[in-house]
Amino acid sequence: MSTAEKRRLTAAEYLAIEAVADVRHEFYDGEMFAMGGGSLWHNIIKDNFARALANRLAGRGCRVVTSDQRLKVDATGLYTYPDVLVFCGPPVMEDGVHHTLTNPLLVIEVLSDSTEKYDRGLKFGHYRRLPTLREYVLVAQDRYSVEAYLRQADESGTIADTDHWLLSATIEPTAEIRLGSLDVSVPLAEIYDGVEFPPPPG
Repeated sequence: MSTAEKRRLTAAEYLAIEAVADVRHEFYDGEMFAMGGGSLWHNIIKDNFARALANRLAGRGCRVVTSDQRLKVDATGLYTYPDVLVFCGPPVMEDGVHHTLTNPLLVIEVLSDSTEKYDRGLKFGHYRRLPTLREYVLVAQDRYSVEAYLRQADESGTIADTDHWLLSATIEPTAEIRLGSLDVSVPLAEIYDGVEFPPPPG
């Protein structure tokens, strides 16, 4: 039995493979991980949220993009594809090529059974290393539940280097989620429009 370690890829090799791949992959520490397609409800929630934000941010110099946009966390080397991200002002792209963004202001992930632990834990750990990130939002797809983690300033008023986050959450169908990084509110009814939840157990 071979005990040889699997050769790790360089970032350049990953990007070359990804450019011609049929499916999207995350990349971290020399390894590629295929990203499965989302459910219908996952995609409806993602698109609803992106549309709601785009409508509210019109004319403010911010852009909303969804899961075809690759993001890199420079500090950790993670390449990934968030469900929704927002950047304001000019995009900052890796090597000036318009394929990999590095300066999101807000990131949204729609949770699933297979990704929730990762999105809440290790992935949030990566995202927290983004100096431009002001807010991280987690959206359940099987119930009304939206959580927004807003980065807090330190005593000097500096935000970029802190790791203090304030949680705002709601599970009420008639409520709104306030996104402090963008100074907008979005009703949960708008986020979940068209979504059918699974019947309760039992």
